Amino acid sequence: MTPLLRTENLCRRYGADGPAALDKVSISLQAGEILGIVGESGSGKSTLARLVMALDRPTSGAVFLENRQITALSDRKLRPLRRNFQMVFQDPYGSLDPRHTIGRIIGEPLGLEENAPRGAKRRERIGALLEEVGLSASDIDRYPHQFSGGQRQRIAIARALITRPKLLVADEPTSALDVTVQAQILALLLRMRADHGVSILLITHDIGVVDEICDRVAVMRAGRVVETGPLRDVLDNPHEAYTRRLLAAEPTLARLGRST
Repeated sequence: MTPLLRTENLCRRYGADGPAALDKVSISLQAGEILGIVGESGSGKSTLARLVMALDRPTSGAVFLENRQITALSDRKLRPLRRNFQMVFQDPYGSLDPRHTIGRIIGEPLGLEENAPRGAKRRERIGALLEEVGLSASDIDRYPHQFSGGQRQRIAIARALITRPKLLVADEPTSALDVTVQAQILALLLRMRADHGVSILLITHDIGVVDEICDRVAVMRAGRVVETGPLRDVLDNPHEAYTRRLLAAEPTLARLGRST
């Protein structure tokens, strides 16, 4: 089966003599799957996310979406494809423009569609998605400062899903939230996968987050993937000493739940 997303030997080096932020990273993501990318800060996780989203260009290697290489496409050719891959960022405060209403923020990616709905139909589509992510359709005219951190992340997820993408890249979507709200956002991502069939590339430093929702996991260290496989195989029987150290060091949501 052809993967929805795959990368081949992705490298990203900043400066001619600088260290490699990514070094020959090859991953794949099947349709409907959630793949967790886990590792310490500086391991290359967010660099990988930016390359997959074509927000940055690799030094070498390639990114394929539905077997089409997107790495070398011009911005003009890439634009109509962007509706198929959207991103949720780490900071639910900084990722939403405080000057705009929630309706405008969520509806902005509809500009990627040739026949995007307008007027009442546009408001109806945005309102329905607000309801789906656990907010109210009446929130459409409110502003980001009127919402909590968890609610803002729900808004960010709604914005990412408005174009009905095939791929959602979530870069540390729960790290700025408390444990209770983290669990709610993870449950929401699972429901969005079930309801919309969206595939998710989940970037996180937290093994507990991976354990909650991922089907497979890739462990990164110093710009390289050092271990990858089905979730239970990697977490229950890790082959790499680095993976074992991550498992020993990170408190998981399950452990925190048992301790309360």
